[in-house]
Amino acid sequence: MIATLDVPCKPEASAAGSLDRDGFVVLPGILSAPAIAGLNERIAQLVAAEGAQAGIEVHQEAGTSRLANLVDKGACFRACLAEPRVAACIDHVLAGDWRLSALNYRAALPGAGGQALHADWAGAVRAPDWQVCNSVWLLDDFTVHNGATRVVPGSHRWGRLPGEVMPDPSARHPDEVVVEAPAGSVIVFNSHLWHGGTRNRSPLPRRALFAYFTRRNQPQQTDQRRSLSPATIADLSPTERWIVDV
Repeated sequence: MIATLDVPCKPEASAAGSLDRDGFVVLPGILSAPAIAGLNERIAQLVAAEGAQAGIEVHQEAGTSRLANLVDKGACFRACLAEPRVAACIDHVLAGDWRLSALNYRAALPGAGGQALHADWAGAVRAPDWQVCNSVWLLDDFTVHNGATRVVPGSHRWGRLPGEVMPDPSARHPDEVVVEAPAGSVIVFNSHLWHGGTRNRSPLPRRALFAYFTRRNQPQQTDQRRSLSPATIADLSPTERWIVDV
């Protein structure tokens, strides 16, 4: 369990309450401006180098720029693994039983990026049987104009999927909110929460990293043991190795 390592296992009471009640919490000020600049520089290099193959290890999506397997593509991305405030929230949702499933990049491009409401699990579950938890690392401000994530607060507790309730999950839900926050924030959400990207109506890409976690007995979206180079694995700290499970 993460409690045996050097990451706090309990989030602040307000964060825990938000995760339990609403299914998500916004943690401001996690990434510094220099860290954001470094991440965006490395991402630009990778997008240019990978070209049409960018993101292919996991998923490619029209109207977006994507990258995958980022633990292996730069030490800067490991900031998303063991940040104490974020890790404590993941640990709260998944009750100490978790590992990284995937670390990916997604940018909603101008005029695109809208998604249907969905949950990141095939079936509906109820507390305390949560299986997945996500963290969104904001590399740009998230606003109602540039494709920020929409969520339906409390929907993780309903034991239903959007397609079972809504005639059109792409439509607006009456209870949905668009999560606005400044760059450098991290949005942690129980991935059984109904959520989806919105359309980017700005002239610039809306960039974010997604560190996605699952129970340790569940398959990883990116098989880290097969995807990471020996050099990357050797460079991981003990805590990072536990989180990545290598």
